Amino acid sequence: MSDFSYGDWARQVPLHHKISRIDWTLVGLIGLIACAGFAMLYSAADGSLSPWADRQMIRFATGVAILVCVACIDIRVWMGLAYPAYFVSLLLLVAVEVAGHAGLGAQRWIEFGPLELQPSELMKIALVLALARYLNGLGPGEISRPFQLVAALSLIAAPVVLVLMQPNLGTAALLLMCGCLMMFLAGLSWLWIVPTAISVMIAVPMVWRFALHDYQKARVMTFLDPGSDALGAGWNITQAKIALGSGGLLGKGFLMGTQSRLNFLPEKETDFIFTMVGEEFGFVGSIALLALFAVVLYYGMQIALRSRSQFGRLLASGIVINFFLYIMINALMVMGLIPVVGIPMPLISYGGSAMMTVMFGFGLLMSVHVHRSIVVPRSASGMI
Repeated sequence: MSDFSYGDWARQVPLHHKISRIDWTLVGLIGLIACAGFAMLYSAADGSLSPWADRQMIRFATGVAILVCVACIDIRVWMGLAYPAYFVSLLLLVAVEVAGHAGLGAQRWIEFGPLELQPSELMKIALVLALARYLNGLGPGEISRPFQLVAALSLIAAPVVLVLMQPNLGTAALLLMCGCLMMFLAGLSWLWIVPTAISVMIAVPMVWRFALHDYQKARVMTFLDPGSDALGAGWNITQAKIALGSGGLLGKGFLMGTQSRLNFLPEKETDFIFTMVGEEFGFVGSIALLALFAVVLYYGMQIALRSRSQFGRLLASGIVINFFLYIMINALMVMGLIPVVGIPMPLISYGGSAMMTVMFGFGLLMSVHVHRSIVVPRSASGMI
């Protein structure tokens, strides 16, 4: 990796100094968004902390502890763990195919006693780490060379294919977009980007015919014409639109959302929780929540820009891109602007794996911030 000695990193900066260098304003913003999520889960349960809000609070508190621990670990240690984390996550994705737990028509979870783990969530962070390390080892313009480009694309393609097999189109698309955007930030030439974009458009008919499952095709057709099967495949998006539209400018008020309280709104505690925000707090409340997300994204990009190391910049940028894609895909999905793909709203939707993944990612972002003055040497080559 580099000539860095793992025994030295902890002695460079005392632990209490590292904790004091964490951006607590950003942590506070994250906590504010999470509190909005607790409120929505409380409302989704008809004014009860059980069964969702109380568990989510515990998960968030655990996540904050994880964030602080991860932030205090030197980014050079995370660089050393990047490839092992990637390959462990890849093996877990393979294990899902062999002995995974099926739910909602897909096989996405592995059971460890009472715990259920979703490896695709872990891969969202592991892929960012692996790509940041690989791209850190390349000089300016080297990413556009065929061999290096194929190696980077292989890092992206392996988990994307495994996640598609579950099948989980939404997460696969998120991994693909995040990886490609990181390559762009690392200096990928437009001479590769434009032909690739054209090739993707040409390949769409083949993907439709041979790669998509019937239920995924139904989602696309429903997206194009939800009214064609409003009581069947179009039910989710139709009810989500009704909930969003009925909120108007200021909303119906907290705990007053009829679509959710009468159980017309599907998956109200997970994928479609943003529609509850629109119904109960209206357009103003929805924009306020998205504005909070935007401020967090701004803070994240500032952390990326202030890092002295290429690895730190790429790692922080990848975490921010991942978080942005979470928000964008979920918001567009519940508004009917893209097909339903099953991506949760970060920090708002109920879910253990997603919450822990997001908080671990913010911990890595904070690690970049805490150790922003450290220069991470580029490896001798960008080879894996």
